[in-house]
Amino acid sequence: MGIGGGYMHETFSDAASTTNAAEIGKIKIGYGIREAYAIEFSFDYLKNDANIFSTTGKDSDKFGMNVELVKAFDWDILINPYFKAGFGAGYFDINHASKNSLNYGTFNVGLGFFIPINEHFDIEVGYDYKYVSYEKLTATSDEVNSHMNGAYAGFNVRF
Repeated sequence: MGIGGGYMHETFSDAASTTNAAEIGKIKIGYGIREAYAIEFSFDYLKNDANIFSTTGKDSDKFGMNVELVKAFDWDILINPYFKAGFGAGYFDINHASKNSLNYGTFNVGLGFFIPINEHFDIEVGYDYKYVSYEKLTATSDEVNSHMNGAYAGFNVRF
């Protein structure tokens, strides 16, 4: 189990090169071994400081869930590097004439390292990249995609 926070930068694929930069929070639970393989389920909160989809008001903060496979290494160097890959989905509220909320899907990759404190606790520092595909606003609207880069630090408890 773990909790973390950090900062993300999202670049949208539209012609205007719109960006969104804000804070992220993460709660996760998983099963596996810190020095080998694991599966993680995480819940993300992304503070949304941009107005991309709403015609009036502002886009709400984003909530998502991810499933990722993690491969960590124990090289006896006081940290355990890892990489991970997976997918996710989420939603957020908007103020638009045709919809009140939008869903999105993600493909995720990441890397980082664990700093073991003892057998049951560690600190995690990581980087996540997410390719995000948003639901269309209308049947005739263009598909909107984005590239999300996030850096975070967290604290994990292992049983």
